[in-house]
Amino acid sequence: MDAIMNDVKVQRIALLNDAFRKSGFGVVLTCGVQSVHDLQVLLKAVREFNSFDENNDPYGERDFGRINWFGDKVFWKIDYYNRSMDAWEDPLSPNCQRVLTVMLADEY
Repeated sequence: MDAIMNDVKVQRIALLNDAFRKSGFGVVLTCGVQSVHDLQVLLKAVREFNSFDENNDPYGERDFGRINWFGDKVFWKIDYYNRSMDAWEDPLSPNCQRVLTVMLADEY
């Protein structure tokens, strides 16, 4: 029963993360990624990312991705904060504030 409940929880988190990422809101860009070629198209690629596998999504939550962008390795990562943005929050909590950070791999 615990495995089934955990699978349901992971699926709910994945759906919330997909919806958040696709919304384009709550995005933070590092200094390095702000200088990449065609930033707006990169952000569109992040919103449309769907190449999840065991290597980049071992927990099934769809909270991380890697994109090769004109010779740059770009990572994106979703983190979960409380409404005050000063502590971690459960990703299923109604008080969860998601933040999507897009960065160059060497800034990670």
